[in-house]
Formats: sequence, C-alpha cells, structure tokens
Amino acid sequence: MKHSVAIALGSNLGDRFANIETALRLIEQPSQLLVGVDADAVSVVDTSFMYETAPMYVTDQPRFANCACLIETNLEPRILLTLLKKIETTVGRVPSIKNGPRAVDLDILLYDSNIIDTRAEDQRETLDNLVDKLVVPHPRMAEREFVLRPLADMIPEFVHPVHNKSIRILLDDIIRQSNDEFPMLKVTPFADYLITRTHHLPSIYQVPSMGRYWSTHCSNQRPTKVRLMATLNATPDSFSDGSVNNTLSAALAYSAASVRAGADIIDIGGYSTRPGAAFVSPEEECQRIVPVIQAIRSHEDQDVSSTLISIDTFRWEVAEAAVLAGANCINDVHSFTGPEYPLTQTSTKHLLKMREVARKFAVPIILMHSRGDAGSNKDYTQYKDGVQEGVRVELGEKVEAIIKGKGGVRRWFVIVDPGIGFSKTVEANCALLREASSMTANTPMNLLAGYPQLIGSSRKSFLGTILERPDADGTHEGRKTQPKERGWATAATVACAVQQGASVVRVHDVQDMRDVVTVASAIWSDH
Repeated sequence: MKHSVAIALGSNLGDRFANIETALRLIEQPSQLLVGVDADAVSVVDTSFMYETAPMYVTDQPRFANCACLIETNLEPRILLTLLKKIETTVGRVPSIKNGPRAVDLDILLYDSNIIDTRAEDQRETLDNLVDKLVVPHPRMAEREFVLRPLADMIPEFVHPVHNKSIRILLDDIIRQSNDEFPMLKVTPFADYLITRTHHLPSIYQVPSMGRYWSTHCSNQRPTKVRLMATLNATPDSFSDGSVNNTLSAALAYSAASVRAGADIIDIGGYSTRPGAAFVSPEEECQRIVPVIQAIRSHEDQDVSSTLISIDTFRWEVAEAAVLAGANCINDVHSFTGPEYPLTQTSTKHLLKMREVARKFAVPIILMHSRGDAGSNKDYTQYKDGVQEGVRVELGEKVEAIIKGKGGVRRWFVIVDPGIGFSKTVEANCALLREASSMTANTPMNLLAGYPQLIGSSRKSFLGTILERPDADGTHEGRKTQPKERGWATAATVACAVQQGASVVRVHDVQDMRDVVTVASAIWSDH
C-alpha cells in the first residue's frame, strides 16, 4: 500500500543546497541504505520552494536552507525514520547540541492523516524526550514558519489531524504573530559547472556545488535584487543582433563587457527564434554555443570566467552539452514541450527528456510561454478568459507536469517567463507587462503562484509596432525602427517590469538597462 508522506529538509552547514539535493536523491535510493527494501519503495512526487531562514531556538548559528517534499512510499513509519537517519549520517550529519547546526536534517511531518507517537503513554506530556522516537504530525509544526511555508506550497488545504486547521490557516496564524528581524527568503540556488569536486556517492549522479543563489522576499514577492540577464546570440540570423556576436572573439568581448557593466547572468543562444529563421541541427547548435561557454570559463578575468551562464535552447542534447561545458541554467522558450503546437505525443516525450536532463544536473530552468514555432500559428487572439489567464493556465499546466510526479524537477529551480513577444498581439504584450505581478500572484487556482518571474521585452517587434503608430492627436506620425533603435522603448518596459516585481530582466544593452533597473528599483523598493 502506498502512503503519502511529507518530509522537511534543512541544512546550515557546508554546501546547504547540495546537501539537500543529495539527501533527496538518496531518499529515492532506499535499497542502497537499507537491507531488504525494494529499490522503488520511495518516490519523491513534489517539492516546495527553497527558503533561507534565520535559526530558531539556538540563534547563534548560520542561516538555514529549508524546504519540504512529498513522497509516495510503501515503507512503514519506523522503517522510513530509519532510512532518513541513515541519510543524515551519509550526507554528513554528526552529533551536536539540540537544535544546533547540522549538515542536513530530515523530519517526517505528516504520514497520510495518521497520528503516531512511539513513546510510552506516560512520557507524552513533554517534548524533551523525542530522541529516536517518532511523533507524527511533527509536534512543533504549528510554531515553525519554515515548516508551514514549504507545506503550503504543496498542500495548502490539507487539514492537520490534531489542530483541525488547514496548513494555509496555520501559516496565516503564525505570520500574523511574526516579527522576525530576518524574515524568510525564497531562494533559487545555482549549480556550479564544471564540477571540480571528486568525492561523491556512487549510488547517485554527482551533485554539483551550489554556493550561489538569488532570493525573493516572501512578504511581497519582490526580489532582494532585480537581476540582469545579458543576451548573447551566437547566431548569424537573430532578429536583433544577428551576425554581431557570432564569432568567438566578438562573443567573448560582449560577455566581458556585459559582466563589467553589471550583468548577473549571460544567456547564450545558438538557434534564432525569429519567424522564418533557418533550421539548425542540434549538432550545429552545439558547435555554436559550446566553444563560447568554454571560452568564457577560460577567461583571464575571474569575474568573467565565474559569471553565471544560461543556455537558451529547447533541445535536450544542446542543454546537456552546454551544462557539461559550464552553463548553470537552462532557458527554454517552449517550456520543455518543443516547437509543436497544438501539443502532441511528441511534445510529451520532449518534456520528459528535457525534465530528465534538468533533474540530473540540478540546474535552474526558465520556462517561457509560447505557442509553438514563431513562424507558425499567427492567430494570437484565442486565449480563454483573456491573455493573462490564458498564459497562466497554459504555462501553469506545463510547470505542473515538469515539477510533479516521479522524476520531477525541484520547484525551487523554476523561473517563469510570460513570453513577451511570443504568440501574442501588441495589446496582449502590453497587458502582460502592465499586469505582470498578477502572473505569479498568490491567488486561488493560480498554478504559477509564487514563482520568480523573468521578463524579456528587449528590442521586440511589438515595440517597433507601437513606435510606428501616430500620436493620439496626430501631431507625430511615428517612425520605423530597427531593433537596435529600440533602446528607449525597451527602457520603458524594463522600468515596468521592475515596478511589477520581476526577478530578472533579459536585455541586450546591459549598461543602459542597469541604470534603468537601479533607478526603478530605488523608486519601487518600498512599494
């Protein structure tokens, strides 16, 4: 019989995020640690967002990384507890003071809706005797925001079998009472490739180090810092800068200049998404982007060589080659389903393969809304209940398929992109920008609630269309523009994105857009 179990994971020693990823991979390898247990006895089927939290109880220690997962298992509670303790030891937990620092901490929070207490009847009046005992639901759940927030990401309406309140209500109760000096932050960890560590566990794919991360305030969903993604097209036919950066020296010069101007990540693409772009084979796409990644990683300036790199591709072979060459993130304009629209069985196979690669390498993924290849499907008017709701539903369903079920990508690795300029009218693009915060708002039934958001509007053709229009009173006829002439128009959209709480803006002109982000952030930081 399969049971549904919620497990909390925390770490504040060593490589926190890598420790948690390692523990999750070991959870799904129970036969490696317990004799007589089937290899498929445990499956991780959902994960929460990842959080950075201040320590409770013993406050003089490093900040914790906290998250939770849902598993399906046929293991009985005591056997599952034994497995978790073995995983803690394997990852590197050593005896410490109560509530003290630890490499990893695994707790069973919920086991179906069961109430379990393995202590003797006369020992249940205190919580000071829990060593090697199992009490479920976890007895301190209701006082721990760092437990309730992750649970609310996955099962907000689950009713606590002791308190008879939903997880959402328990979380609301504790937030009203909270006055922490260091409120919880939602974080996106970045894996470091190339892998330099040599020690790893033979039963699981090697987990990279994850020392860098981006963060977002839980209270208002605004990023602690708006990040700039520099756009590097290693193609001869990009809509904006084709043939400008498609030589290795030019690409390297642009990358170095972007980093020095303040870029937080460089997005490298080897296959143009403009309508009518020539077909490029996966092999040729790899030949375009891998040397660029390798050159950046070999740059003499350490700031350049260590910069975060994203690979802009919808092909799993290219994504894998790019990450192995040194990329830290996958940016997919088709959200893992490939260029076919409407979706087909091929789309499903494509999603599963892309999901497998992202899961194996433990890298963030940027999932963009689009409706197939840019050169096809020109009817952009048919969005059920309007463009905002249409994008939320269409992209949300893909995100759910990517993060949930056995083999799913961790929720905390997902960044969403509404796809400005893809499969939308000019008016729809403006509406998405104007109401971008609603895309990820914590509203009922919103599958994108809480995800960090990227806005990519730089130099897009809809800006050119707007600039061609005459003024409302007819005093100015408008003008035709080339993509490079849309810098000021792009600046308006970037300022809007900052005001709407975007975590990342994807741009071409890094220095100018850094100024826009800096001033816009100063205006809106306390909003």
